[in-house]
Parts: sequence; structure tokens; C-alpha cells
Amino acid sequence: MPAERMSLTADPSRCVGAGHCVRSAPEVFDQSEDGTVVLLRAEVPESDGVLDALDLCPSLATRLG
Repeated sequence: MPAERMSLTADPSRCVGAGHCVRSAPEVFDQSEDGTVVLLRAEVPESDGVLDALDLCPSLATRLG
């Protein structure tokens, strides 16, 4: 059975540049030159790395939906 897909959003204006998202799911998140979140893909299969990225974000800049 394939993994459930999640729809993600990222708000660079809320981002504090901690980088937890990039370390947890580098295939989904990146950082711009100023260190804020960049979403590489908006719809991804559910994975522990993506869920960790969402849980670890100190500014809640990354979300489901």
C-alpha cells in the first residue's frame, strides 16, 4: 500500500532560519540565501523526516495543508 500523501505549506516570513526542516527532510525543504525556508515540493508522501521537520520548526513556518 503506498504511503499517504501530504500537502505542505511554508511561510518564509515566519521562518527564523533554524534549519531543522532541511536537516530532517532535505528532499523537501531547502533554505534561501538569507536562511529562510524554501519548499522544494508541496505534495509529498508521508514520512518520518517530513513529520519531524514539521514538529521541530520553532516558528511554525512549515505546516500541513
